Order: sequence, then C-alpha cells, then structure tokens
Amino acid sequence: MRVVLAEDLFLLRDGLARTLRDEGHEVVEVDNGPALLRALLAGGAEEADAAVVDVRLPPTFSDEGLQAALDVRCRRPGFPVLVLSQYVDSLYAGELLAGGEGGVGYLLKDRVTNTEQFLGGLRTVAAGGTVMDPQVIAKMLARNEARGTIGGLTPRERDVLGLMAEGRSNAAVAATLHVSESAVAKHTANIFDKLGIAPSSEDNRRVLAVLAYLRR
Repeated sequence: MRVVLAEDLFLLRDGLARTLRDEGHEVVEVDNGPALLRALLAGGAEEADAAVVDVRLPPTFSDEGLQAALDVRCRRPGFPVLVLSQYVDSLYAGELLAGGEGGVGYLLKDRVTNTEQFLGGLRTVAAGGTVMDPQVIAKMLARNEARGTIGGLTPRERDVLGLMAEGRSNAAVAATLHVSESAVAKHTANIFDKLGIAPSSEDNRRVLAVLAYLRR
C-alpha cells in the first residue's frame, strides 16, 4: 500500500515511516500542507492508497492537515485517511465524519507510540472502517448524552457502540466487556434497529452505526 505520511516533527515522522516500511508499505513523507496536497492529488501509477495526516502542519499550524484530508476525500470519495492530533477535539472528528462515509480515523498522537494500535487503526481505515480515539469518543458521548440524542440506547449498547467506534470486532468487544459474542451480536442488532439502519452487509451497517453515533 502506498501511504502518504504528513508530519512536521522529524523524529515522529521518521519513527512512523520506519514502522510503515517494516510492514511492507511504500511511504511518501511530507512535512507541510501544500506538499501534502500535492502528494495526495498526484495521479497515475503513483497515486496514494491512504494517508496518515497530522491535523496541524506548516505554514500556519492551524488545520492544514485536516483540510487537505477533507479536500482529497471530496475529490476521491472514501479515500482512507487516518488523522493524528495532539489534542482531543471532537469538532475536528465531526468535520472528518461529515461526508457520511467510512475510511476515516482520528487518533491522538499518544496512541501511535503503540505500534499495534497505530497499524491496526490504519488497517481498519484502509478497509473502509472508522476508528476514533477513546478520549474523543468519551467527549462526544458526553455531549450526545447532554443533548439526549442517544437516549434510546441502553448503557450496555452504548458501551458496545463505543468499542465499535474504536474499530473492534465483535470478538474483541466481547473480550473487553467479558460477555459472549452472541450477546454482542444481539446488542449490535438492537443498535442497528434503534438507529434505524436497514439491513445491508454487516460491515456497512457497522460503519453507518458508528457514523450515526459520532455525528449526532
């Protein structure tokens, strides 16, 4: 997989690049917003397959990385983007999810020091899934509870959906909550029903459920 990696801190960028290359990925490294856009929008045989992007990049250190990710997803719907941030900002996550499609992730930089979490998040995003940092989920959950937008879900269903938003499979959710996979499947079916998500392929329903949960 050809991955565009945008990070202005050399040591972090170098470490992530080495990790990706060790996994067999081709990596294009950039350290600023304009270079990121050029790399993402290059066509032909060298077209990128996914991107790992810092939210704040030179020259202004505002939200160049996020805006570049949104731009490329407008031109290439569903393009996989894993966004990294130093801060918990649910507004950034909301902007990323606004298109209503999967293939997006938002992780705090603290998480990328865990190689498996980082690579697992990228794999999920590249496969069209959605991965959100647990701290971002907690903040959005608190906001949604205050608004009453997820009042129809039971506490256990909210637990299951929160873990789904982290990109976990039914087996992983079951192990985390110490329940059976059949119980998780039942909770998942109830979540789909309460969120009004019609039957489709299981993967698509999971993505739609997570998006519905995080965007409200």
